[in-house]
Amino acid sequence: MPERAAPTKPTVRARASDLAPVDNALARIRAVLETLAPGARRIADYVLERPHDVLKMSVTELSEETQASEGSVINFCQRLGLSGFQQLKLSLAQEIVRPVQFIHEDLEIGDDAAVVCRKIFHSGIQALQDTLSVLDHTALAKAVETLRTARRIEVYGIGSSAPIADDAHYRMLRIGLDAKAVTDSHIQAISASRTDPGVAVLTISHSGATHETVMSTKLAKAAGARTVVITNYARSPIQAHADVVLFTMARETRFRTEAMMSRIAQLCVLDALIAALALADHDRATETLRSTFDTLSSKRF
Repeated sequence: MPERAAPTKPTVRARASDLAPVDNALARIRAVLETLAPGARRIADYVLERPHDVLKMSVTELSEETQASEGSVINFCQRLGLSGFQQLKLSLAQEIVRPVQFIHEDLEIGDDAAVVCRKIFHSGIQALQDTLSVLDHTALAKAVETLRTARRIEVYGIGSSAPIADDAHYRMLRIGLDAKAVTDSHIQAISASRTDPGVAVLTISHSGATHETVMSTKLAKAAGARTVVITNYARSPIQAHADVVLFTMARETRFRTEAMMSRIAQLCVLDALIAALALADHDRATETLRSTFDTLSSKRF
């Protein structure tokens, strides 16, 4: 009687989504550069300096060139939101063949008004393109559900993020949400400590490392509130206290501080969030917009 062949193991194939190139891989690396451990930093520096060479390498070759383990290379790729080394190479290939339209240029002494306008506008456009590439639609949907089902929403922001918090407060009121912006650090701490599971907190912090907003978000989380954070794409302390993170990607330079480029990206993420909230409760939002418009019309000539 002939022997029965042993069953073969099914071949595990990578999903297409795991290999699809992502936009702005090099910008993602620059965004997390300062937060990397020494081994990961060597990998990052090598990729930034020699992306063409990386395209021809295996994961083993890159690990040997950077004196890092193969596991460190994979972890580095996953830190960027990629499935692995192959997706990194595909993303680099796409970026090299189709470079980003605008290059970040710092302002220089002697730049005239026309050059200043071109550099600032181009950097703003690039910040929006980069932010769109890292904004997680699933996270945005989760943020919408978190905010729309809350009894009350508190919005925290300090410094350059305070005007963004005020804008969020205004826009949420216009679509019928019970929201309040808190931009004083002492009041934030008191407010956060008095939240509960029926409250949602939206914290806006470019660095994610401002002591006051990190502490307020931590206090709110400990009190049971559900927390949503808008912050720049990099590892930061505030993410440990967030139920949902919405990333921006704005590169700051010597003359363009976080108060400039980051707020453009933050406002666009906020606009998308408000629009999605309005669509989720379309009838209520439309009626509230209509009634608040009538109220505000009395303020106009």
